[in-house]
Amino acid sequence: MLTCPVPLEQRPVQEYEDLRQSWFFGWACTQWFDFLRPIFIVWLLSWLMAGPIAAASFPIHKYPLQFSLSAAGGALVFPVLLLVRLYLGWRYIRDRLTNDVVIYEESGWYDGQTWKKPDEVAQRDRLIATYQVTPILTRLHKVFGTILGVLGMGSLVWFFMG
Repeated sequence: MLTCPVPLEQRPVQEYEDLRQSWFFGWACTQWFDFLRPIFIVWLLSWLMAGPIAAASFPIHKYPLQFSLSAAGGALVFPVLLLVRLYLGWRYIRDRLTNDVVIYEESGWYDGQTWKKPDEVAQRDRLIATYQVTPILTRLHKVFGTILGVLGMGSLVWFFMG
């Protein structure tokens, strides 16, 4: 039996487990409501910054719709940044799991090594990527699509306001 030379914390399956158990990235593994609630809370809190900026451009009493649209769009910046970070982390893990070669460091950045996964390990990692990580990335794609759709509808409303 060939032993794996990759340090435990750099093995893709261990990186997946670490990511899944972390408080930030593990949030993407929860049920839909538990996943969307923090996004909504961050969006509401972002209004504390976006609201005054929008009010400076569009006084609420004169332009209530323009104020609402611009503040709501501006408040999406922080949730989108959080979602991008989630996406990049999970995408990195999926790439590490699906790659047949593991790139790792034995003692520092200057001594990078590679290890070709045996077929059993590569197959197990691909299964984890397919059935555990890909649904998370699909969920994030759906949320990004929804946000893009909401921004598009807001832009159309803005355009037809005139």
